[in-house]
Amino acid sequence: MSRRTPIIIAALAGAVAITGCDTGDDELTVYSARQDHLIKPILERFMEETGTPVRFVTDDAGPLMERLKAEGERTPADMLLTVDAGNLHQATENDLLAEVDSETLRERIPEHLRDPEDRWFGLSVRARPIMYSPERVDPEELDTYAGLADEKWEGRLCVRTSQQVYNQSLVAMLLHHHGEEETTRIVEGWVDNLATSPFSNDTSVLEAIEAGQCDVGITNTYYLGRLLRDDPDFPVEVFWPDQDGHGAHVNVSGAGITRHASNPEAARELLEWLASDSAQEQFAALNLEYPAVEGVEWDPIVQEWGEFKPDTINVSEAGRLQRQATMLMDRAGYR
Repeated sequence: MSRRTPIIIAALAGAVAITGCDTGDDELTVYSARQDHLIKPILERFMEETGTPVRFVTDDAGPLMERLKAEGERTPADMLLTVDAGNLHQATENDLLAEVDSETLRERIPEHLRDPEDRWFGLSVRARPIMYSPERVDPEELDTYAGLADEKWEGRLCVRTSQQVYNQSLVAMLLHHHGEEETTRIVEGWVDNLATSPFSNDTSVLEAIEAGQCDVGITNTYYLGRLLRDDPDFPVEVFWPDQDGHGAHVNVSGAGITRHASNPEAARELLEWLASDSAQEQFAALNLEYPAVEGVEWDPIVQEWGEFKPDTINVSEAGRLQRQATMLMDRAGYR
């Protein structure tokens, strides 16, 4: 039986709070760095299926973590939900998340997509491959992320700014695999091959490839998926790099239970529910990501990109090496 009640939307310190009208000791509060339209339908469904009222506050990851630190034991938050393993690692470094003892989560979420100490769990997978123009690039020319540093791509590469966490995580994983000297060579090669200054977002990279401003780029797949939803003939395709090596870089959106949660059992129930097949399918499909749980069907648009070999090094490495990666990119002139 559902105890779901009407939804209220209210401004709250620059964030948005969505809550059931009734409150009680079993109410869950989620701090979410995911956009409102990507998380609200999922939490509504959880409320319908379980009867547990949920309130959530949306903001960027940084402000939400600062808020958790400032609130300390007084925080109303039971769960932090955010994007990128770098942000999740930072939450653990600041001691904001509690260890979760859940055999369900350990069985369903692959080891490389969760914190080694079970303080957070990936809930959807974000692949960051090479994107290219099929009109101007033969995919046989492509191979690895490092290959984009080759002089044949001079004046043909577009990238997003290094200030964005997704590229910081990618370079962090290159650091893990190649070491500092080789990764510096790769990033400097990227900079030398840029067709134009880095863009503020992945969509602009894809639109620049479409417009002929550049021929290749690196973006998360779901940005292409959004464009293909509006225009199925959008002329950019996916190339899966490093398939004979470590595999294509993947990251996660994920969640953990806050250290001072007032309702940790209900929060664990929500986490486990988010790892169910039905929730995984909806969670991934809303933003055209990949399910974290193996065997869950992909969205038809995602299926069109084909199977690929992902890098299965634990994504927490992206967080551990992110500061080093950021400094390396700065020294290499990648802004």
